[in-house]
Amino acid sequence: MNHAEMRDRIRRCLHSTHQVETITGDHAVAGMEPEERPLTPAAVLVPLVERPEGYTVLLTQRTAHLEHHAGQISFPGGRAEDEDASPVDTALREAEEEIGLRRRHVVEIAGFLDLYQTVTGFLVTPVVGFVTPPFELALDAFEVAEAFEVPLEFVLDARNHEYRSMFYKGQQRRYYVIPYEDRFIWGATAAMLVSFARRLTDSPLLF
Repeated sequence: MNHAEMRDRIRRCLHSTHQVETITGDHAVAGMEPEERPLTPAAVLVPLVERPEGYTVLLTQRTAHLEHHAGQISFPGGRAEDEDASPVDTALREAEEEIGLRRRHVVEIAGFLDLYQTVTGFLVTPVVGFVTPPFELALDAFEVAEAFEVPLEFVLDARNHEYRSMFYKGQQRRYYVIPYEDRFIWGATAAMLVSFARRLTDSPLLF
């Protein structure tokens, strides 16, 4: 499948607007009911980088001292600010602030994944965008320890999706993990990637 065919396929599987009513989240992955509490609007950019060998997903490793999701692998993104006109603005602003990815390199917003509710109280809009090289990143050393790319083909392969469980705070919790080289993508990021992959491949989710 060439780049143009993959672009079309990705566009077709996504929501065309951020006004999405479907909400999934950590609670759904874990097989639990969502907690009733105020949620903070947030957005992340799911950057699909067009490389000669195929698309990749650009991810970040968060620094260890952050209050939320410290040390985890995540998409660039964060909470919405008053000046943001939409989740797209939030995602693009945060990507610029966190990793120095300029808006001009995000050549097209492909669409949106389902809203995602985290256990830390955020309601996240995942914004999928096509990114065209060349570009140089400038990482915010306070928030981001590293940025790296994972082949989209690897993410789409269900054999790379692991559904694990652990006993946490008196309850059995389930979560997705996508091991890649010496890294473990897990939590909300892994769940969003698995959801994206299942949409593209027409495979059923486990939750």
